[in-house]
Amino acid sequence: MNERKDKPMPDIGFRMMSFFFRIRDRFRDPGKQLEKVGIKEGQTLLDFGCGSGSYVIPAARMVGENGRVDALDIHPLAISAVEKKANKEGLTNIATILSDRDTGLPDESIDVVLLYDVIRSIKDKRALLKELHRVMKENGLLSILAEHIKVEDVLEIAEKDGLFSLRDQHGKLLNFERGQHEQTE
Repeated sequence: MNERKDKPMPDIGFRMMSFFFRIRDRFRDPGKQLEKVGIKEGQTLLDFGCGSGSYVIPAARMVGENGRVDALDIHPLAISAVEKKANKEGLTNIATILSDRDTGLPDESIDVVLLYDVIRSIKDKRALLKELHRVMKENGLLSILAEHIKVEDVLEIAEKDGLFSLRDQHGKLLNFERGQHEQTE
């Protein structure tokens, strides 16, 4: 199988993006976005493509001490930024994962996956969705924010193999339920 690997953006690009997100987050509270997902205390959450951690900190507060947030990103600067924010906030329920796709998490261990403004930049979307399906619990939720991709394209990508089905939609925020199994081709 010819697997296409994703590559991190240049450091300068990541630093510029992080600066933009700090400004954006002052005007658009990431916690308000997460309220539409229905995150509950005690849940396990994976923020796939966490970037500088805009959603990691509010998610960690929402899942509380009995929950956990796994923050995964391909960029080492993202992992460093999240770890610094977690330390600054005194949050001990955040674990970081440096990876281009494979989470290293156990099967059916995650309640909620955040895939916020990331799917557009993933080369092998099908392989990513298979990995997310694998780590999600049977009643798990995949929340996708379609910032720079058409909502219709996200629907097509996510529902293609029967891995996920749309639960609800709030503008560009789409929440998918985990399907039972992959359909055969």
